[in-house]
Amino acid sequence: MNQPKRRDKAATRAKLLDAARLRFARQGYDGTGVREIAADVGVDPALVFRYFGSKERLHEEAVRVEIPAGLTDDPARPLPHITDTLLHDVVFADWEQFAGEHPLLVMLRSAGHPAIRDQLRTQICEGYLPDFAARMGGENPALRAEMVGALLLGMGVMRSILGSPALSEASFEETRVLVARLVTALSDQPPR
Repeated sequence: MNQPKRRDKAATRAKLLDAARLRFARQGYDGTGVREIAADVGVDPALVFRYFGSKERLHEEAVRVEIPAGLTDDPARPLPHITDTLLHDVVFADWEQFAGEHPLLVMLRSAGHPAIRDQLRTQICEGYLPDFAARMGGENPALRAEMVGALLLGMGVMRSILGSPALSEASFEETRVLVARLVTALSDQPPR
């Protein structure tokens, strides 16, 4: 008698997350169905609900953005260095698991959905921006930090979503130099 095949819960869960990342990146939240994600993995859609509870919680976990390790934990690390790293990650990196885009840009496609907009706001406004503001000197550090965040997000949208010609063709290095000038102008830090 054949024993029933045991499912590897962790592997199935990981495959569902991978399939969800690609679907959400390509089709957005509203254009993606749980049945499609499950079909991509070859499992019953009920497993999505068993492992994640809801489509919304699956999306939240699939597109969660982790701040790169060590990026913001050193208060002496200058803002331009952090900006370089984020410029690379948000604008220039090829996020294969998200069809080539940073998860923040993936979430922007679905920002009309209130829960996703809240998740995006939380990740940006409570994740990156307070650290930017803490490194700014002078007046209105929170405003200037949000302007740096807007610059990076806007560049990501222009380059990967809109495919703007000049930014799409620019190298990381030439872009980095221009972004450093803008960030320096917004901060009280001397140019490097």
